[in-house]
Amino acid sequence: MINTRLITLLPDLATFILIVNQGSFTAAAKQLEVTPSALSKLITRLEKALSIKLFERTTRKLVITPAGQRVYDQALLMVNAAQQAVDLSESDHTEASGSITVAAPEAFLNSVLQPLVIPFLTQYPEIELKLRVADGKIDLLRDRIDIAFKLTDKPDENLVLKEIGKTHLRLCASPSYIEKYGMPFHPNELDTHQCLCLAERERDNIWDFFKDDEYHSLPVRGRYAVNHSQMRLNGVKNGLGIGIFHDFVITDALRDGSVVEVLNDWTIKSNYHGSIAMQYPQTQYMPARIRAFIDFAVEHLSATLN
Repeated sequence: MINTRLITLLPDLATFILIVNQGSFTAAAKQLEVTPSALSKLITRLEKALSIKLFERTTRKLVITPAGQRVYDQALLMVNAAQQAVDLSESDHTEASGSITVAAPEAFLNSVLQPLVIPFLTQYPEIELKLRVADGKIDLLRDRIDIAFKLTDKPDENLVLKEIGKTHLRLCASPSYIEKYGMPFHPNELDTHQCLCLAERERDNIWDFFKDDEYHSLPVRGRYAVNHSQMRLNGVKNGLGIGIFHDFVITDALRDGSVVEVLNDWTIKSNYHGSIAMQYPQTQYMPARIRAFIDFAVEHLSATLN
């Protein structure tokens, strides 16, 4: 614990160093824009607090005492440490270095952020990047997260928001599954199909469909459930049933024909849909490493996700 008495002495000790370095009250007073008598009183106060004599005063010059020299040597260490703290804080805002923790839902982390890792770390070799899967509600301060990506239509109002795109949910199946079991044309027809759920919450087997003024909230069933997007996609590709995916997860699979879209004229809603929001705490003093990641993400993702 810091001695509160020490706190009051620190400015006087720093001034004492300046007086020693300048060699006189007059020269030091000129730098500090105070009077020499004010500095003389300061030294008297410091000597009383330390119970030692710091200077031998003559009419011609100041001579530091042996005890004063020892105080000077120790105080100099203090001032140098303070200077290092200032240097660190300045470099924090000018040099892109240090550690960043970024959180995102598993599907987004795996499909969207993972391809950026190597290019980002190559461009910023002094930055350490930590990625964390966070599918539920998170507290950035409590969980020590610098930046969080959220798939939501309700971003955190207490955080800075950068919307970098939109995401929509798509229903997909493999061509072989559709050939064997038929293509559903209405959500009500899903009750005869195998459906792959997330297996995260009790209500994950309730799928909500919207079309114009029509709404259906339907229970679905299936033999396979997994809350990992790529594992679920592999199950769909191998004919295990129909699954819900974010559009950025299935882009390549739709393009190569390994899956086809089902009920594409219906809107599907869940806890993870809407804006792709990048959020971080409001601060007047943003470290350069955080700004570097934000700018990099905006540059590389905005065109891809819009």
